[in-house]
Amino acid sequence: MEVFANSLAGLGAFLLYFALSLAFLLLFKIIYVRFTPHDEWKLVKDQQNTAAAIGLSGSILGYCLAIAGAASNSVNLIDFALWGVIALIAQLIAFYIVRFGFMPKIVERIEAGEIPAGILMAATSVSVGLLNAACMTY
Repeated sequence: MEVFANSLAGLGAFLLYFALSLAFLLLFKIIYVRFTPHDEWKLVKDQQNTAAAIGLSGSILGYCLAIAGAASNSVNLIDFALWGVIALIAQLIAFYIVRFGFMPKIVERIEAGEIPAGILMAATSVSVGLLNAACMTY
């Protein structure tokens, strides 16, 4: 019985971190689709736009990678929340780097359903998420 109790000793912390992670993920989705000039969620839901689905999926994966890194390395919930916000900002910056640096017409191309544009956006978002997670090791 003691082994069972020891195994579940961290359940409370797990539930707090997991709940905060899900809240951050929902917040990310809401902010990201409002921050970008096109509503990826609407493009996916209403128009079945594959390019938007790929781009949005990449941004969600990239953000999840970053908040996973934050959860693994944070010392408390406030530290985790702070790094979760930083991860969100990093993903928004990644979008703007692609939009204004690599591919100025990314918005129009995603709206037009161009899959290569969605893949580029997704790859950039996942890459930034990986780098973000790696940089959170302190």
